[in-house]
Amino acid sequence: MVNMNRQNKIDSTKRSPLKNKPLRYAGKSLDEQIDKLFTDNVELYLLISMFSIAIAGYEWMRFYINNPPYPKTMTFLAGLVILFSFFKVKKILKQVKLLKLGRDGERVVGEHLDVLREKGYKIFHDIVGKQFNIDHVIISNKGIFLIETKTYSKPNDKDAQIHFNGREITVDGLKLNDNPIDQSIASANWLRNLLKESTGKEFQIKPVVVFPGWFIETTEEGKKSNCWVLNPKALPQYIENEKISITIEDMSLASYHLSRYVRAMEEEKSKTP
Repeated sequence: MVNMNRQNKIDSTKRSPLKNKPLRYAGKSLDEQIDKLFTDNVELYLLISMFSIAIAGYEWMRFYINNPPYPKTMTFLAGLVILFSFFKVKKILKQVKLLKLGRDGERVVGEHLDVLREKGYKIFHDIVGKQFNIDHVIISNKGIFLIETKTYSKPNDKDAQIHFNGREITVDGLKLNDNPIDQSIASANWLRNLLKESTGKEFQIKPVVVFPGWFIETTEEGKKSNCWVLNPKALPQYIENEKISITIEDMSLASYHLSRYVRAMEEEKSKTP
């Protein structure tokens, strides 16, 4: 074990042996949103509540040592602040719960996709664009696949399903307000343009929407859609059924340029105050 005092003295003269930062993991954007909610909001309201309790406690102390006190007024004000903070924190915790559900869904999908690395496929998680992110990208000799993960809770009292008719998706009979088909197609177009600008080659990107834990019923029209809607367990087999369409050299080219983009974005983010 290195002596810690000696280590501290030489830290300023050393640098990390890692040339590149690690690529992003599945669900990292949602982890960042969760951390931001706690850091920017929950901690603030807890601090305000503790400050109010301290003020009220001080007034009660003054009351018991016969200084002119205002404990009832201060306790009332502290109660209002605590009540306000309670409802704010409750709302934030609800947001955190939804974010964690989405994050865990992305991680489950990531586990399914990581199995494909054994076949030589390149897997990327959480690629950040401007005000949006792509959950997963697979670069393989069968094509490039962009995966949008949607994680929804299920009712306890029935076996709900998801239906896809080629145009829209309904979850337990309810049409989604935000169409993930449009979202995945738009992200696929963005990725295609990104790779074309950096490599000079036109790669076709297959948009995919996956719903972890759900049974997907797809109509004949849905099966003809340019976008797959699947349970993530079925995705590896769908990819394996595709014809070989990309050379090993082009796989490496696309993978290299996408890795470079991800690391450049991470570097830019680390410089932002």
